[in-house]
Amino acid sequence: MENDIIEFKFIETKEIENIGIITLNRPEVLNAWHKPMRDEITAALEQYENDPAIRAIILTGTGDRAFCAGQDFNEAKDFDPDGAEGWIEEWRRLYGLIRSLSIPLIAALNGVAAGSGFQVALLADIRIGHPGVRMGQPEINSGILSITGPWIMREMLGLSRTIELTLSGRMMDAEECWQVGLIHKLVPRDELMQEALDTARMLAKKPPVAMRLDKMRFREVTEESFQEALDAAVRYHHESYATGEPQAIMAKFLEERAEKKEKG
Repeated sequence: MENDIIEFKFIETKEIENIGIITLNRPEVLNAWHKPMRDEITAALEQYENDPAIRAIILTGTGDRAFCAGQDFNEAKDFDPDGAEGWIEEWRRLYGLIRSLSIPLIAALNGVAAGSGFQVALLADIRIGHPGVRMGQPEINSGILSITGPWIMREMLGLSRTIELTLSGRMMDAEECWQVGLIHKLVPRDELMQEALDTARMLAKKPPVAMRLDKMRFREVTEESFQEALDAAVRYHHESYATGEPQAIMAKFLEERAEKKEKG
């Protein structure tokens, strides 16, 4: 039985049996997020975490093009150094919440997962994708340095591949993601949500105390380095935004995109 849980503006939520589903819903910008959207995601995750009837969560995106394209440049292009620091603290809260969930989180990847969208996907417990998925950390191409993303990638891929992906900013296709273990299950596009639901149902049947404590231990063994990475991100982003480089590159990108739309 499906039930709407609460009305949001930038995401959609519903329940199927004991599974909570969060759908990122800004398809006009490839589900890129800004502060209001991040606040809604945080609220939805907290709601599901505190609901004893919910035993697993699925996170996905609206449309066929993107799970999440990451940061909305329309917001980030106007940051000053202090604003960049506050921005990182928002991610500390959201990432910390995802890491502290006592129930499993499944990412149903319905297209591109880039930048912070890629990072959130990697913080999920299980990732399911289709052959059209592309994932990566392209921040350097936009003048945005990467601190938290490489920390997450290093935990999963090792330092060598993390350096290559961070400095090149290239996107990996679904096959590569599956081969290196970033996508756990690769299925046809029209089977994505069913596979995510089947996986969520399987995990929801596991003993809840064992599930909670296993997840707690995974968090504990990485918590010190996670917090150090966020502290470093505050320092480094303050320095980066003080130069004006990321703001200028993002503004140029948005200007060129607007010109393309006009020529259309």
